[in-house]
Amino acid sequence: MYVAVKGGEAAIDKAHKLLADRRRGDRDVPALTLAQVAGQLSLAVDRVMAEGSLYDPELAAMCVRQSRGDLIEAIFLLRAYRTTLPRFGYSRPVETGSMQIERRVSATYKDIPGGQLLGPTFDYTHRLIDPAMAGDEPVDPPPRRELAEGKAFPRVTDILNGEGLIEPDVRSDKEPADLTRDPTSFPVDRDQRLQALARGDEGFLLSLAYSTQRGYGRTHPFVGEARIGLVEVEIDVPELGFAVAVGSIRVTECQMISQFRNQGEDGPRFTRGYGLVFGQSERKAMAMSLVDRALRADEFDEQRTAPAQDEEFVLAHCDNVEATGFVEHLKLPHYVDFQAELGLLRMLRQEHGDAQRLQAGETAE
Repeated sequence: MYVAVKGGEAAIDKAHKLLADRRRGDRDVPALTLAQVAGQLSLAVDRVMAEGSLYDPELAAMCVRQSRGDLIEAIFLLRAYRTTLPRFGYSRPVETGSMQIERRVSATYKDIPGGQLLGPTFDYTHRLIDPAMAGDEPVDPPPRRELAEGKAFPRVTDILNGEGLIEPDVRSDKEPADLTRDPTSFPVDRDQRLQALARGDEGFLLSLAYSTQRGYGRTHPFVGEARIGLVEVEIDVPELGFAVAVGSIRVTECQMISQFRNQGEDGPRFTRGYGLVFGQSERKAMAMSLVDRALRADEFDEQRTAPAQDEEFVLAHCDNVEATGFVEHLKLPHYVDFQAELGLLRMLRQEHGDAQRLQAGETAE
């Protein structure tokens, strides 16, 4: 046993060295810098920050580089580092209504107060490979729209709410749950569901969102508004008696307008789904808002018949770090378990063969 352990350690050490070699690649090619990763692979960095639930572009870029571009591995690295950090306070809820807008689109109204801003998006590209990507051709500075100071960008859902056409956006003074500190016990409140969805796997949530549109759930959605931009993060300082802005972060917010329901004395109204994630991640925010609405089935007395409406199914499987650990642990040694299964199978086959031979003998007689 001692020799086997030493031999395993030597093999693991060599595997680490081989990994470092493959990570570095061709030594004649300059190594990637963190600034390059954060600046030119920004959407990958944004996803790592969102699902790693830690907003730090430089650290996220380091994780992307260390993981050789495997984003789930990078998310794992960032999430693990996050657990080592001290928590010295809580920020106030960010005010997305005062967001410094970079992109803002609505599928419900052509003309919205403040206007539509296309911003940086792949939506209108031809999805054809650009040969210029093989080199480093100069890029013209982008055109910028002059915005009047203090110009407001009211949410589309606020406009509908003003007419009583959508369920109100209720603010709660209840202390929100903390998914990272409190064990999950079903059923959970919406605040904890949204936390889980915000750091859930984009691909998993996208598949669930797609399923709701194909009939596996009760949604008929419209993008009320999707907006991307910078919001200030504020914390309360007891010594000062007021909140202080400690910085700005880029976020993506999606308000999804869904089927209307007859809500008692208020009459029929549209319902909402909500998504908010770190960075520029419109697809994730939209998928999150669709799944959020599907998970609210009980609030509207809807029958839960689809996977996207099953709270325990969604929340227990949307975390890619947990899913990765459970699936990839199958690569680890399971010698004892397999030998037990193997011994049982051999015994069963022996019994099966004996029974067949006995039956054949009785038939011959």
